Amino acid sequence: MKLVGYFNDFLNDEVNLNQTRIDDLEKGIDAIEDYIDGSEWSDIVIGWLPQGSWAHKTIIRPVDRGEFDADLLVYVDPMEGWEAKDYVNDLYAQFRESGTYRDMVKRWSHCVTVTYANDKKIDVTPCVVGRTASGVLEVCNRDTNTFERSEPEKYTEWLIDRNKWSGSNAFRKVTRLVKYLRDIKTRFTCSSVLLTTMLGDRVTSQDKGQDSVADVPTALRTIFGRWDDWLQLNEVKPAVRNPHLWSEDFAAGLDQDQWTNMRDKIHRYRQWIDEAYVEPNKNESISKWRRVFGDKFAKDVDIEAATSVSKSAATIIAETAGAVADAGADLIALLKRYGSRVISADFPHFPYMRQPKWRRSPGQGLPVTVRAALYQSQGYNKIKDVQPLELLPGGCAIELRAVTATGLPFSTDFEVQWRITNTDEEARRHNQLRGDFEESSTHGQRWESLEYRGVHIAEAFVIRRHDRTLVGVSKPFYVAIE
Repeated sequence: MKLVGYFNDFLNDEVNLNQTRIDDLEKGIDAIEDYIDGSEWSDIVIGWLPQGSWAHKTIIRPVDRGEFDADLLVYVDPMEGWEAKDYVNDLYAQFRESGTYRDMVKRWSHCVTVTYANDKKIDVTPCVVGRTASGVLEVCNRDTNTFERSEPEKYTEWLIDRNKWSGSNAFRKVTRLVKYLRDIKTRFTCSSVLLTTMLGDRVTSQDKGQDSVADVPTALRTIFGRWDDWLQLNEVKPAVRNPHLWSEDFAAGLDQDQWTNMRDKIHRYRQWIDEAYVEPNKNESISKWRRVFGDKFAKDVDIEAATSVSKSAATIIAETAGAVADAGADLIALLKRYGSRVISADFPHFPYMRQPKWRRSPGQGLPVTVRAALYQSQGYNKIKDVQPLELLPGGCAIELRAVTATGLPFSTDFEVQWRITNTDEEARRHNQLRGDFEESSTHGQRWESLEYRGVHIAEAFVIRRHDRTLVGVSKPFYVAIE
């Protein structure tokens, strides 16, 4: 599902740089501009220009709530006798003359960075205007002592056009989401300018007014899919050119191994995005979007989903039996009275259930069955074998076993992991909704204590060890605890 509203909330609450920090950033930049304009550089400063993600409106808040970066260009006249390194060195010296900035600055190859502790960094980059010809812009590389052509304004205009061709500022929002994905996964290396350019190259004027980029989740799927298609066609790292300065290759800093890794990871994430988008069940779709963006996506729906099972069951009874469920009756009470029909088709789908992290085997996979037995306590005094939805007493233990179609254990060539998901009010009160993957207690077997009143779910996932491929998944086994 698209879940447009959840995407809007996610962007506002987790991804976008909040307005307070933007206001504070602008105050810091104004102070820097005022200081340099009043320094010994007053005669050579022509003007100032924001650049990078701040100028492109693709800046995001740090995923660790730490410092964020902003880039600022200072346009200057050429100084007779100055080499490239002199512009960066002298700008650094100007900041060092200030009681405010003296201990906040550090110089790099192209810029001077002003660091505000645990808040932000502002990179101030000198850009020389007209040194070789009228209107030619050059930044200064202190390390190599060379001047390098630059076209920051034209590049920003190029990105603005891409955003205009998508609906609802979708291109900017998609770029922020992909940066967030990069930062939370930390599974591939890619600079922001390279990432933004590769995404921008996937949008054209023909997209204007098209449904494929009309809203954020749809534009994300479209642009991400085109990006993956292009990456798969380029096994060997290509140049990724600045569209307005062909000599500048944004991919130059990426080696072939990093390119291959990024290509593989984007291909996997593209599959996850497609699965989340086409999933018709809302809760399952949320779970699949969380596999992409983490647990903070639609973060407020878990408790409602977990505790609404009794309400859903009462609705089923009203629709199928023409009866009104007792006020306050929970799912176990309704199960006792009306049987298994109180379990809806949506029951085994909860947003807090983790999605499988393993590559799936093509085809139908191996058949997997879960069998269960009730014990007085773990490993002692077997009471009986248990069927799904059979009412069980609290305080006992249940043994879960994953077996083949013939009832035999899986060989040691396979590993069995379990997804145990709790529901309803008592598990929620104890903060035990779970839904993550857990290892077997012994090979293919898992012990669980029967603690919380409600209907809970056990599923077995069979993974082939040698290539970590998911080859089989059981049907949900419902454990009903009185």
